[in-house]
Amino acid sequence: MARVAEHLMSGSREPDCPLAIAHDYLTQRGGAERVVLALHRIFPEAPIYTTLYDPDATFPEFKDADIRTSALNRIGLLRRNHRLALPLLPLVSTLFRVPARLTVVSSTGWAHGFRATGKMVVYCHSPARWLYLSDQYMGEGAEAKAVGLFLRVLKPSLIRWDKWAARRLDQPYIANSTVVRDRIRAAYGVAAPVIHPPQSVDAQEAQAPVPGFDPEDGGFFLVVARLLPYKNVHRVIEAVRGTRHRLVVVGTGPLEQELRSRAPANVRMLHNLDDAQMRWCYAHCSAVVAVSHEDFGIAPLEGAAFGKPTIALRAGGFLDTVGSGETGAFVDSPTPAGIRRALDQFDPSRFDGEVLRQHAEEFGQARFEDQLRTILRDLGEEV
Repeated sequence: MARVAEHLMSGSREPDCPLAIAHDYLTQRGGAERVVLALHRIFPEAPIYTTLYDPDATFPEFKDADIRTSALNRIGLLRRNHRLALPLLPLVSTLFRVPARLTVVSSTGWAHGFRATGKMVVYCHSPARWLYLSDQYMGEGAEAKAVGLFLRVLKPSLIRWDKWAARRLDQPYIANSTVVRDRIRAAYGVAAPVIHPPQSVDAQEAQAPVPGFDPEDGGFFLVVARLLPYKNVHRVIEAVRGTRHRLVVVGTGPLEQELRSRAPANVRMLHNLDDAQMRWCYAHCSAVVAVSHEDFGIAPLEGAAFGKPTIALRAGGFLDTVGSGETGAFVDSPTPAGIRRALDQFDPSRFDGEVLRQHAEEFGQARFEDQLRTILRDLGEEV
């Protein structure tokens, strides 16, 4: 079981360890958290420092890790909804001490500001979306407008903090995709190499049918995403409304209740599936649909591991992972009408399953580890 140590915001005074892992917060299941798991597999003895940790809301594999949290973790409401901690996170992150000679940081906007005692290497999923792409991140609706107004008040000071965190130690940055590399250059003036995140799905492992599905059922389109505005899940749901297309959505998030209430009968919404059930979903779908604004986007590669193509938005990280005509097809605009046209025209039989599986293997854990260790060696760190 995990050992969860709680640290005061100024940090405890234990001796420096050789290597630590740091991440913003472990309160959800997403691509950034999967990267932390990949780092944990490479460095299993390294403690993981994070502001908040909710073991029931993130991947169960973290229960085997040495998790060390900030004092914010005492507040259950913030563990359940990390967005409420926004006003506190700059100070908490700045004071959160990571006692390690080398810290490998996985950051979506906060962990690069942790107070590490030694060298830091920042694996950047994106400069903070809520600062630099706030309209895209927040989406529409009354709640988004209210949060957006609050964010606009804080935005100038948060941007100053973010740029200070990026400059203060002159730490090396690694981008997870070419689009993020360009964002890092624009936000921080830093040239960052690209190391794509690994996909870790093993298509040979056991599958478990999802309750309510026939074990041989298939022929549905699959969306795997957190239910946030910029993921555009609501637009995929509208695209299949009134059609014969079947859609399965796997994910949780702030929009879940709203999306469930509006979903038509040909849409099935699922959450908290275990790995065996996720493998079943990928194995039985016709194709993955990924029309979100992604920094990288791991779902197309997980689908490819099962020989399944992807219908993807022609933007962001999907430009690195989806090859038109070989591993998927593109949608130029994530509107319901455009998505519907793509679904109507899509023919999964045109794609070679073996080509897709080989494509997924190119983004595996071994490649990620080799590239990361090469960068660390170049910095004079043998780990």
